[in-house]
Amino acid sequence: MSDTIVRPLARRGADLRRFLRLSHAIYRDDPLWVAPLTMDFQKLFTAANPLFEHAEMQLWIAERDGRDVGRIAGLVDRHYNEFHQEQSAFFGFFECINDATVSDALFAATLDWARAREMNRVLGPLNPTTNEESGLLIDGFDSSPVFMMTYNPPYYAELLAAAGFVKAKDLLAYAFDLAHAPVDRFERIAAKLNHRSPDITIVPVTRRNLEQSLSEVKEIYNEAWRANWGFVPMTDAEINFLAARLKPLLTEGLAYIARNAHEPAGFLLAMPDFNQALKPLKGRLLSPQLFGFLRYLFGWKVPDACRVITLGVKSKYQGRGIETAMLAEGLHTGFRLGFRTIEASWILEDNSAVQRLIKLFGGRPYKTYRIYERSL
Repeated sequence: MSDTIVRPLARRGADLRRFLRLSHAIYRDDPLWVAPLTMDFQKLFTAANPLFEHAEMQLWIAERDGRDVGRIAGLVDRHYNEFHQEQSAFFGFFECINDATVSDALFAATLDWARAREMNRVLGPLNPTTNEESGLLIDGFDSSPVFMMTYNPPYYAELLAAAGFVKAKDLLAYAFDLAHAPVDRFERIAAKLNHRSPDITIVPVTRRNLEQSLSEVKEIYNEAWRANWGFVPMTDAEINFLAARLKPLLTEGLAYIARNAHEPAGFLLAMPDFNQALKPLKGRLLSPQLFGFLRYLFGWKVPDACRVITLGVKSKYQGRGIETAMLAEGLHTGFRLGFRTIEASWILEDNSAVQRLIKLFGGRPYKTYRIYERSL
């Protein structure tokens, strides 16, 4: 068998394009994979991403007989380590042929790089952090991923196990049929919120007021998710960077801030499953399928599925029905737009409060993603 050569790559130019191309070779014959839009995806790796104001990343490619057969990225986020008082590195953007000698070589390069930076643990896959796409799909391989969720072949779990990685935390995706959602129940809960907490108003976030809403979004996110496993605070620049990428896709009636006269209390963000529009493009915006994508972008056509990406309420406002009231507002939009199914993801396996809320909507867990760890 030919030797596997692992080469470091730069996060720019031809090296970055080579790194990104590898996934197309891995998934060439997989009808469920959705290629990320390259012109947007590559922004994650460039200096334009404010993550690199407090993080360091290294890319590697594995080649055999002149052919690229695997890739991986290593990352050290100083903000994560300072917040958690850890010395952890991340791995992400992992893709590989079904060959443990290739994956072992990629992981060895990443582990050595992390040791050289005095890290004592490696977590992943995180693409590139828990604030973006996270986890390895380990259950639910019968459908395409929804917008901003990961996808991989089933054999990846075996490659990670062979490299000594073990479970750190599972993330769940819940699905429910909108036609069977108990809307009346949620309208009653929302009405109770209006009666008991008349000071709370639920205000839509739109493309027009997004910039003005971002400071409140950051405040809610950094307080409401603070106790969650794997959480890392986002800086103003990181919130702005993510918002700029998502703004063209923001759909009125699917994002809300709950607030009183003094401060914001909660935030909901849902989005249509734009992967349905992206899938035919195969990662290329300049494609014969571009017109089909533009129909979704301009709202002339709407996907039949939706993803609830973020739902959180500050701790002192929890238990008052604010989450349910925001979800009820989003449900009305879902019916209006014609969604058939909704995915709520991702939910930590031990976040029983949110799981109970999702189950009230008739949600069922249908995909499981795993974040792995390996001690150094």
